[in-house]
Amino acid sequence: MTRLSVEMLAADAPAPITSAGHAQLGLAVLAGIAVIVLLITQFKLHAFLSLTIGSLALGAIAGAPLDKVITSFTTGLGTTVAGVGVLIALGAILGRMLADSGGADQIVDTILAKAGGRAMPWAMVLIASVIGLPLFFEVGVVLLIPVVLMVAKRGNYSLMRIGIPALAGLSVMHGLVPPHPGPLVAIDAVKANLGVTLALGVLVAIPTVIIAGPLFSRYAARWVDVPAPDRMLPQRASEELEKRPGFGATLATILLPVVLMLSKALVDIVIDDPTNLTQRVFDVVGSPLIALLAAVLVGIFTLLRPAGFGRERLTPLVEKGLAPIAGILLIVGAGGGFKQTLIDTGVGQMILDISKDWSIPALLLAWLIAVGIRLATGSATVATVSAAGLVAPLAADMSTTHTALLVLAIGAGSLFFSHVNDAGFWLVKEYFGLSVGQTIKTWSVMETIISVVAGGLVLLLSLVI
Repeated sequence: MTRLSVEMLAADAPAPITSAGHAQLGLAVLAGIAVIVLLITQFKLHAFLSLTIGSLALGAIAGAPLDKVITSFTTGLGTTVAGVGVLIALGAILGRMLADSGGADQIVDTILAKAGGRAMPWAMVLIASVIGLPLFFEVGVVLLIPVVLMVAKRGNYSLMRIGIPALAGLSVMHGLVPPHPGPLVAIDAVKANLGVTLALGVLVAIPTVIIAGPLFSRYAARWVDVPAPDRMLPQRASEELEKRPGFGATLATILLPVVLMLSKALVDIVIDDPTNLTQRVFDVVGSPLIALLAAVLVGIFTLLRPAGFGRERLTPLVEKGLAPIAGILLIVGAGGGFKQTLIDTGVGQMILDISKDWSIPALLLAWLIAVGIRLATGSATVATVSAAGLVAPLAADMSTTHTALLVLAIGAGSLFFSHVNDAGFWLVKEYFGLSVGQTIKTWSVMETIISVVAGGLVLLLSLVI
């Protein structure tokens, strides 16, 4: 971004709700983030409440009228939920259909049946990447952990040799590939093209997951050589079913929204005429809402019917899928509220003012901001939505591809070094029976590798496209 374009953006930016100077705003940001971190880690307060209180603290310390701070927060929350809430809900329903029908188990078992020995870590990263496309990270972990433990026990593998590739596959999908909530929010904030972001996200994800998964797992297994813990494995969904959907039908259902969104991106590039009927049709069917809705509707026939689910079981299944995402929706929404409070108090403009004389590339700046928020809050989603709001002005004069890369830079930064303030850290620690030190040596280092490799690939792509 040129200095002139930054100054033009500064002129066009809406007036902030406070007249605080840069020093006071910087102090307000640090204090707001500190409040969030303290409430989450020390007082064990839910992230939604922590983000709400942190937003109010930020506004108060910045000297903004509290009524305007409340308006900023609620506006950001509403806008964020309106933009991605339905998509999160559809993704949750599809994930529940995959789990309850045994479709996810079918993919896992089919791939494992064809892999063994040295190929097993590669099979695990493939399973996790495919399963991770429509699932939240936490849901994917719960779904795959029984498989990881069984494979490690059955094949006498080091738990890290099998577990790290699976975690890498899930984490990379979560941070870089829509329709996960974080990338979707960032896409909406910087007005990126979803199809282009999806295509470039997959391009970045493949080498990233290979390096952080199968390759790094060799070293992780040496550093932390632990067997699968002796514990009762949760019953898999397919053990309660007489039959389950086929591998091909399940895979096609999972990939349907990805194919539809990529098709829209290709048609937009090839035709590039908003009045063209074909492009208008693909603009509709390739929108994330329609793509995910189509996968859910198709899943009724490809997943639920073969598993013997009748009409009377459809509504309970949907309710079962929606119930766990209430907290996720509120956290994502509150992250959007925090982001809007940052913007309206003038923090985004402050970053533009401070960085306009820097020679640092916009993509690297976005990555660094996401890293800082990730380290402070422990949440990849909060880091993504907050950083996206802060750097959104930088996208104003970017090309379509570079705007998509800006989203990926934010997503990569949001995965940096998961530690004790991240729920995922404790999830991995408890499921794998590790100590805090062992979790840092494996899981935290793996997340850092993903962040650095993906960020480096994004910067490299920005030089060639």
